[in-house]
Amino acid sequence: MKPVRLPAAATLALPRWALFALGLLYILPGLIGREPWKNDDAASFGIMWTMAHGSWQDWLWPNIAGLSMPEEGPLAFWLGALGIKIFGPLLGDVLAARVATIAIFLLGVLSLWYATFNLGRRQDAQPLRLAFGGQPEPNDFGRTLADAAVLIYLGCLGLLLHSHETTSEALQVSLVALLLYRTVRYAEAPSLRNAALSGLAVGLLTLTRGWITPVFLMLALFACTRWLDQPAIRAVRDLAVTLVVGAAVTAVWLLPAQLLQPYGQQPLLAWLGWNLLQLDLPSMLSVKFFLRVGTWFYWPAWPFAGWAVWAWRRQRRALHIVVPLAFVTMGMLLTLFHPLPEQSQLLVLLPPLAIMAAFGLLTMKRGAINAIDWFSVMALTLCAAVIWIFWFAKLTGWPAKAAKNALKLVPGFTPELGWMALLVALAATAGWFALVLWRISRQPAVLWRAVVLSSGGLILIWILLMTLFLPDVNYSKSYATVARQIAQKIPAGAGCIATNVGPAQRASFAYYAALPFEGVQGQRCDLLLLQDSIRVKDEHEILPQYRGKQWQLLWEGRRAADREERFRLYRRAD
Repeated sequence: MKPVRLPAAATLALPRWALFALGLLYILPGLIGREPWKNDDAASFGIMWTMAHGSWQDWLWPNIAGLSMPEEGPLAFWLGALGIKIFGPLLGDVLAARVATIAIFLLGVLSLWYATFNLGRRQDAQPLRLAFGGQPEPNDFGRTLADAAVLIYLGCLGLLLHSHETTSEALQVSLVALLLYRTVRYAEAPSLRNAALSGLAVGLLTLTRGWITPVFLMLALFACTRWLDQPAIRAVRDLAVTLVVGAAVTAVWLLPAQLLQPYGQQPLLAWLGWNLLQLDLPSMLSVKFFLRVGTWFYWPAWPFAGWAVWAWRRQRRALHIVVPLAFVTMGMLLTLFHPLPEQSQLLVLLPPLAIMAAFGLLTMKRGAINAIDWFSVMALTLCAAVIWIFWFAKLTGWPAKAAKNALKLVPGFTPELGWMALLVALAATAGWFALVLWRISRQPAVLWRAVVLSSGGLILIWILLMTLFLPDVNYSKSYATVARQIAQKIPAGAGCIATNVGPAQRASFAYYAALPFEGVQGQRCDLLLLQDSIRVKDEHEILPQYRGKQWQLLWEGRRAADREERFRLYRRAD
């Protein structure tokens, strides 16, 4: 017996303008006005920038101003580089690269919405018919579930930062949602066409972050066919079609790259080598990482998803449980089999968890829903209040303790009042209180009422951080100032620069100061830029060939926000 009884009044869809507005409020803050930060965000932008301003070889052999980075795959960087090519003269290279980030985000949200919609309107997902009628229509039921899945997806803590970075991880999670949608369509109507379209998603995933994740997810697709008792021979045939199409899409990069050998390199070997390093036997490290990080990373999706498995346990062949559960299982295995687990591996589980959580909402008790609402109101409102207090303190010096704690993270930074940022933050805060008032006063019976405050509150926190504290974060995480200092010390007529700086630093120095780093194939340079720590002795950190009196120190400096990191510029004296 199905565990769901639901009146039509509970399936009122979220207005399209409201869903669209939430999406824009989610994705735009953190893209506009933000400099590339000192992590994978800056490194990925560096690859895009090098492609857009380089030659055809840079498109086939991803690199950051000469630092080879061919391991993951080029698709995310191709999209960012195209954005720079098309929109760079109008928006600037940094924001132009993020046009692709917006498109990638929309791809993920739309794929998730349509996957949930198709599952929700199926007969095996419909609620029980009421004695006197009044149950929802299948399409209305599907739309409401799809809205709820998107709200849960946007409310997940783990997605927030990654979806705003110009990295391959942001594209990967959206393509997982696309493959999930194509798997739903194939499971509903097995055919060579649907298998080929699933292969397209597999190929795009492979071009984004290697072949291991797509292979695991193809196994999830095959497991769905076995659990649903579809003919084995047809399933194997269609899986072969999926594999062939995926390989053909991947060959769009690997075949010309191997034939043309950009910079004399062979991308296939480097790419395969990196892929093999992503697999190992499970360890306690990976188990602890999954449990420790996943608890907050998947909030609030995982409680609802876990409840969905329990509530629908008697409908073992229900497609809306089988497909997302297969993807979640394979995503967990991906994390556990990773030798050095990281958050990017956890992203794979977000789309299927959001779908399962939406179906878990159907059977949640009113008391549990109200508890989640009040937790969201109290916790998120408190976080917003703390942000406002620290913002006021850093500008006025009162309260003194809050001002000290806010400014000690950005030593040397002088806070200034930004009126536009303040107006946006005030509008977002007013919108939050209006949302809370609407929820409390009207007590709407719609299905998605339990998650609208979670997603709305998280969007509020992100807007406040990316308006009131964006100058602070840029100051703390950007290398723009150091790059310009180095550029002023480069002697006239100097040649290339050898360096040991990391990918993020190299990308920032190349973009902000156009430093002429050595190329992919290496060359003899008369300038040397070293990155090290003041806590580590030179003989333990600097390579032997870069020691000795033949190197004359021209400049030494660091970012004001980092007390340990140090940069030194040398010129060859001989």
